[in-house]
Amino acid sequence: CWDEAVQQDILKIAGFICDKLYQSLAHTTWERSNCIRALQSEYIEPSAGGAPTSGGAEILPTGRNFYGVDPQLLPTPVAWKIGSQMAEDVINKFVAEEGRYPESVGILLWATYNMRSNGQCMAEFMRLMGVRPVWQKGTLKVTGIEIIPLDELKRPRVDVTGRISSLFRDTLPGAVCWLDKAVQQVAALDESFEDNFVRKHVVEESQRLESEGVDKELAWRQASYRIFGDPPGAHGAGVSALLASRNWDDMGDIADVYVRWGAHVYGEGKKGQYRPQLFTERMAKLEVTVSNIDNRESNLLNSDDYNAYRGGMIAAVRNFSGKMPKNYCSDSSDRQHVVIRTLAEEVKRLFRGEAINPKYIRGMKEFGYKGAGDLATYVDNCFQWDATSAVMEDWMYEKFAEKYALDKDMQKWFAEVNPWALRRLTEVLLEAEQRRLWNAKPQTKQSLQELLLNIEGEIEERGDA
Repeated sequence: CWDEAVQQDILKIAGFICDKLYQSLAHTTWERSNCIRALQSEYIEPSAGGAPTSGGAEILPTGRNFYGVDPQLLPTPVAWKIGSQMAEDVINKFVAEEGRYPESVGILLWATYNMRSNGQCMAEFMRLMGVRPVWQKGTLKVTGIEIIPLDELKRPRVDVTGRISSLFRDTLPGAVCWLDKAVQQVAALDESFEDNFVRKHVVEESQRLESEGVDKELAWRQASYRIFGDPPGAHGAGVSALLASRNWDDMGDIADVYVRWGAHVYGEGKKGQYRPQLFTERMAKLEVTVSNIDNRESNLLNSDDYNAYRGGMIAAVRNFSGKMPKNYCSDSSDRQHVVIRTLAEEVKRLFRGEAINPKYIRGMKEFGYKGAGDLATYVDNCFQWDATSAVMEDWMYEKFAEKYALDKDMQKWFAEVNPWALRRLTEVLLEAEQRRLWNAKPQTKQSLQELLLNIEGEIEERGDA
């Protein structure tokens, strides 16, 4: 005879089968009827995609408009394992370089990355602070978070500030609340400042706010804000537009734009209130910035978004703290071999392997006008990274000038397919020299200036024709 506990488990399972599973299976006819409705432009109820026979019974009934990821499942156990490794790699690399633990880390949180990786960045955020997700048995939905004991963590809890993208804000609001709740729980632990940097900083900042006249409870809540993003309804980081307009003078201009776009608080009960002073305080305390790589379809140098968000963060830290933070990239494009590099190492790796690789250049030339434009964009993105993060060296600019601008065959090709791209990249190279980001060789500078004049003349003649 079964004991009472077993009987209760059987009743629970039987109830699920009768009340939920059977009724869901009875609606499999929706596969045909909803297909017809969709062709008639009618609304089809959404549901997560997956396999019902692999722990996904909750996705039934089929015949609905499925989406790629269920936010309630993030981070998954596998993502937790990889994200945890990333977190420990960041800490170990900092310790190896500085001889101590980092107190504050800034991390970039993008929706697309976390959807593809099933929440690796979210897992890294949690692991750095010393908390972990709690999964529901069977469904593996995240139902809560729990504290990792210090004797198991074997290191201090690191303070983490997340800069979320607008898409993360809009598609993963539950994750935002989990991360915010994690910060509050860690800050409330009865642990020493040496073991809990989150609590240390929240206590210090709340005391400062109280001294400025803020109510004690409100001061504590404001001091624990760690999730920041764009204004409600807005998208972007503002930095790319600023740099492209050339309407900036120094690091302070870049930092101010980054704050104006990114200093909006998100979390439980917080939906984008503008808190520039609190965000500035967080940026000033960051010792490490982190962003992650999960695939090789795009990289740091072929889109200006990477620099706008991550480079903008680095510029803000440099401006408000007066020094360069440690900047790391965790590469999990090979899930079996996660690698951590410095930002400078990653840029050099991409520069040598792609930017000045003859095979890459030949491949871009096959795309004519678009390929020429993308090469110019590549140069511009590198310049923008240098403006925020000082990752380019003189030899790298010299190589761009040699391979892209001053090569006679390339000049001929640009003139045929897209002379405006050649003008643009030449202007960017000269701007880098003018802003003293590049100590150009005198002959290189002169050749670029002459080239720019020639291009202007050719474009003007085309316009007159």
